[in-house]
Amino acid sequence: MKKFLLSLAASTALVSPAFAQMLDLEKDELTFGFIKLTDMAPLAVAYEQGYFLDEGLFVTLEAQANWKVLLDGVIGGQLDGAHMLAGQPLAATIGYGTEAHIITPFSMDLNGNGITVSNEVWEQMLPNIPKIDDGRPQHPISAAALKPVVDEFQARGEPFNMGMVFPVSTHNYELRYWLAAGGLEPGYYSPENISGQIGADVFLSVTPPPQMPATLEAGTIHGYCVGEPWNQQAVFKGIGVPVITDYQLWKNNPEKVFGITKEFSEENPNTTKAVVKALIRAAMWLDENDNGNRPEAVEILSRPEYVGADYDVIANSMTGFFEFEKGDKRDIPDFNVFFRYNATYPFYSDAIWYLTQMRRWGQIAEPKPDSWYDEVAKSVYKPEIYLDAARALVDEGLADEADFPWDSDGYKAPTPAEDIIDGIAYDGRTPNAYLESLPIGLKGDQIVVGNEIQG
Repeated sequence: MKKFLLSLAASTALVSPAFAQMLDLEKDELTFGFIKLTDMAPLAVAYEQGYFLDEGLFVTLEAQANWKVLLDGVIGGQLDGAHMLAGQPLAATIGYGTEAHIITPFSMDLNGNGITVSNEVWEQMLPNIPKIDDGRPQHPISAAALKPVVDEFQARGEPFNMGMVFPVSTHNYELRYWLAAGGLEPGYYSPENISGQIGADVFLSVTPPPQMPATLEAGTIHGYCVGEPWNQQAVFKGIGVPVITDYQLWKNNPEKVFGITKEFSEENPNTTKAVVKALIRAAMWLDENDNGNRPEAVEILSRPEYVGADYDVIANSMTGFFEFEKGDKRDIPDFNVFFRYNATYPFYSDAIWYLTQMRRWGQIAEPKPDSWYDEVAKSVYKPEIYLDAARALVDEGLADEADFPWDSDGYKAPTPAEDIIDGIAYDGRTPNAYLESLPIGLKGDQIVVGNEIQG
């Protein structure tokens, strides 16, 4: 296999000035897992555009039933790596849930999620939402508009249920963030009670992404937070209304990552570098020419082996728009970002935001010093592997020097208050001060005991 690809690369060099330099791979046949969401796109594009093959990698992509099955597959070795929730490597490494040392040398995207409510709930929210001049709802929509609806449910003794995809998912933390910013308690975790529903006004539970629309239509949940195309699917089916995207919640927030075990990275350093090179090229392709390749990407993703949703449903968000109600399509060119704004660089500050949310809601039961957050982030997020792959691409003429943050210490500049829905800035260098600034959630020495917050 290696000899064939070396000869292929050599012949390609005769007609092209830039091509991937083959590494001496420790392992060249790999299986990667993914969940059927549009943000798995870098994996599909790296496969379909031949970027994996350029690196001498023979990759099989396998859709997984849910996030737990996917994580277990990576830990057990059935999968060599996977499209992962950013919280999964962090949670596994600190021993929340399944314990294993997972690392990420590559962040897959920014933004890409939304929060959708049922038509019935939307009609009840509407009187509480300001209108713009043409009569359409003003965005972003605060959860303060949902609070009177939840109050009515409570007065009738009915639970208000919402779905998210996994306890350590961005979707769980984004939904909680939105609810808390609107004055609603999304509930807490404790070591004895991992439901996440202690003291909740809104009861959150796990639903796999592709099942979200059907679960909403059945009335089991009244809303959900999920990645695309499952918010747009609710619009197309006429069963729900997206009320906010995560871009509107927190501009250019981190989303999925590519996860591998620490052991795999140490045993297969050249293979790891080759994989990251291919994924960087895929991310570049997805964003280049002002998203000019997105229609082709949508066609790829619409195939049953990848996301398997209708072309038009996927295109609604992947091509720079987002439809909130039928006919209410608005420009959100950065709804899906794969390479711009250093989207693929694994920033420590992104990891720390997830850790603060785990602490905020009790998944991290005890207080931790700022140094602990920094240490955990550095044990999981691996920008040094990323930059090594990026340097190789630049040297090969396949990427531009200016597109990578060579001098970064791994921390982004603080996110300004105006870019987050509750007007509270985020600085990953000071996680405890950030937690103190949030009006709802654990802070300082507080812990959850029984059904109460103490401390």
